[in-house]
Amino acid sequence: MQPLQSAATELDRQATICNACRYCEGFCSAFGAMHRQREFSVFDLVQMANLCHNCRSCYYACQYTAPHEFNLNLPLALDTLRQHTWREYAYPSGLSEYYRRHAVAVTIVSSVVLSLLFWLMMNPPGGENFYSALSHNLLVALFTPAFVLPLFGVFAGLRRYWRDVGGQKITISQTRRALTEASQLKNLKGGHGEGCNFEDDDRYTRARLWAHHLCMYGFLLCFAATSMATVMHYMLAMPAPYPVFSPPKLAGTIGGVMLIVGCTAMLWLKYRADRALSESAVFASEVAFIASLGWVSLSGLMLYALGRSEWMRPMLALHLGAVMTFFLALPYSKMVHGFFRLAALLREAQLSEGSK
Repeated sequence: MQPLQSAATELDRQATICNACRYCEGFCSAFGAMHRQREFSVFDLVQMANLCHNCRSCYYACQYTAPHEFNLNLPLALDTLRQHTWREYAYPSGLSEYYRRHAVAVTIVSSVVLSLLFWLMMNPPGGENFYSALSHNLLVALFTPAFVLPLFGVFAGLRRYWRDVGGQKITISQTRRALTEASQLKNLKGGHGEGCNFEDDDRYTRARLWAHHLCMYGFLLCFAATSMATVMHYMLAMPAPYPVFSPPKLAGTIGGVMLIVGCTAMLWLKYRADRALSESAVFASEVAFIASLGWVSLSGLMLYALGRSEWMRPMLALHLGAVMTFFLALPYSKMVHGFFRLAALLREAQLSEGSK
């Protein structure tokens, strides 16, 4: 709790100055939360930090950044507290800091080791699809706990977060507002609606907005493909493999391509960005997350393309190792930002209604 308290103290200093100035009023939801009150508790600041999308418009609009004596760097202060929030609410908490420090090594080693284990579990060669190498029931038995247990860890942390920020019973109107803002990535449009200053202080761009859209909707399409395949297999007695123009194949292929393009764009933008405006200690772990997500998509498409060749079996092992690594790292990777941002938007909808 001490690192979170320290980060909250610095954000409190900067937010108090910003609240007196109000030049950036209306830039994003974080400023709406900031300007609603004059003093902040630790959890007011935690809520505010999770509303920020790090578009950086406020930094380049600010007259109190260095070398001014106030030395404001609000994007960094918000990001620092946000990162501490995710580590504080991670469950089990002991693994969070280890993952942050060794994310690249953990991702690579886990993917390689798990791929090797899947390779060793495969049936002898024979058959035309990957269920001949690993049975459907075995894959379900392995991946159900690998998905459900980390997800349980995420929601355990979200429950604590919701309690600490004073969350109340959620209404339909609040849900609709939060989902609308999340689906449109409203807070990535920048203070002037022209996009982020993520790459250059003199240039607004929507590149980061579109990269996030590709990643978010690509991931949702891939998840929808898996869900549709599950329904078709268990409820409609239509077991895989499915033809090219079936709903699972179309959704998975389109979503996979979107994810590859989106992850590539995100990596390009991250390496071009000014690292002084975000928490530098998590740079490697965020790169590992984006690369891991991109590799899951690329290996899945390669498996689809090589499905009837001699390369199917090694490609299947690599893909399954990548997917399981991604699932197991869920409570500690950057993936949690989507869950916490949606929770913050829901709480902001409640607070906005209460202030009217």
